[in-house]
Amino acid sequence: MELTCLHNKFNLSALPNLSLPSSKNPNPRFLSRKRNNLCLASTSDTLVTGSGKEVSSKKDAEFGDLKSWMHKNGLPPCKVVLKERPSYDEKHRPIHYVAACEDLRAGDVAFSVPNSLVVTLERVLGNETVAELLTTNKLSELACLALYLMYEKKQGKKSFWYPYIRELDRQRGRGQLAVESPLLWSDDELAYLTGSPTKAEILERAEGIKREYNELDTVWFMAGSLFQQYPYDIPTEAFPFEIFKQAFVAVQSCVVHLQKVPLARRFALVPLGPPLLAYRSNCKAMLSAVAGAVELVVDRPYKAGEPIVVWCGPQPNSKLLINYGFVDDDNSYDRLVVEAALNTEDPQYQDKRLVVQRNGKLSVYAGKEKEAVSDMLPYLRLGYVSDPSEMQSVLSSQGPVCPVSSCMERAVLDQLADYFKRRLAGYPTTLNEDESLLSDPNLNPKKRVATQLVRLEKKILHACLQATMDLIDQLPDHTVSPCPAPYAPQLK
Repeated sequence: MELTCLHNKFNLSALPNLSLPSSKNPNPRFLSRKRNNLCLASTSDTLVTGSGKEVSSKKDAEFGDLKSWMHKNGLPPCKVVLKERPSYDEKHRPIHYVAACEDLRAGDVAFSVPNSLVVTLERVLGNETVAELLTTNKLSELACLALYLMYEKKQGKKSFWYPYIRELDRQRGRGQLAVESPLLWSDDELAYLTGSPTKAEILERAEGIKREYNELDTVWFMAGSLFQQYPYDIPTEAFPFEIFKQAFVAVQSCVVHLQKVPLARRFALVPLGPPLLAYRSNCKAMLSAVAGAVELVVDRPYKAGEPIVVWCGPQPNSKLLINYGFVDDDNSYDRLVVEAALNTEDPQYQDKRLVVQRNGKLSVYAGKEKEAVSDMLPYLRLGYVSDPSEMQSVLSSQGPVCPVSSCMERAVLDQLADYFKRRLAGYPTTLNEDESLLSDPNLNPKKRVATQLVRLEKKILHACLQATMDLIDQLPDHTVSPCPAPYAPQLK
């Protein structure tokens, strides 16, 4: 659970805004180019193939598999091999993954991909253009990388990146659980997440991608040197929105955030990286930039044939599901959000807001629900205080019970308990029903991963409710009625 102090609200940091500002400056290349009618892109225009039966062309055999292509183009000998596991959908080919080809020890270099085989904005646009676009907020890295690969795919086998793009198509934006990001789910499938705040996050992210698409032409105008090589229309004429959305999600599922590199290299697409590598929250291995390459040093021993895993960063399960299509039951970074807003009609609102601002940000995660409730109480108590002299006393109080007023304490705890009960009631299923669903080996994979997520959310909420009820039991006088609170804070 995360409680964030922001002026009069405690709010979760928003997902990155993927929108681009409007920029429709005239471009001579554009003015001289004949406008064509919108071309409805076929499956060859997207990095996520269509829903029909996937058939591998015999002509593709000339390129070999991804790893063979990489060796031909500079990949040094490595200690991994590409293997495959079945897809849950018979329409789709098996999913590939990276496994150890020999026994490995912690500290071994599994592979080292030369920079010539890594796609970054530095490679695509050049340092100066990237710096200008990013510092002026003219594009997001993911949108630009997606657009670049979409144009490259239109080149077909003429593209240097054809074997890599073909592999991304095969993966269909799926993680190693073979489930696509919910950004590509239908409305009926999104209903699996009813009651979860993640559903709203998904819709918000989808709107961000739509705004990004509407401004794609900005990239085309500002990066003319990139797109001169492509004999196609500007982005929004060459690619319908659904095609761009699929490509964006595919890139999102495999982009790597490199550390200690220039701005133009921080987001990278690394063949042999995700989604061929499985993410795990309790892993410490990361793809790292070294001299002239991106390498992976394993953090644990592996037997030959075992899949290689890497760390996905400190992300809660909601982001793991949105970005990569999976949920980690052992994720120590998982959290939920409680948003508490001071009542703006409170005569003491301005003073209380200043006090709240000075107390910074509190973040408490799954497994620390008792501490989360204790950390929230001073802020909630503040909303009930009417005497200015009591503000500091309330915020600095130690222990489970506020010394100011027993009736106020009961009102605060009752409000908090009702809040957790209300959130739990918003889910259409109970924890026991979730457990029953997950025990079914034939459960639809998307429903399975959605049920995993809501089950973990409910466990956090139940633990918070229990911690609150325990504090109510500790009150010295249970006959005291909750005091009236005309300016009680709002919990969302």
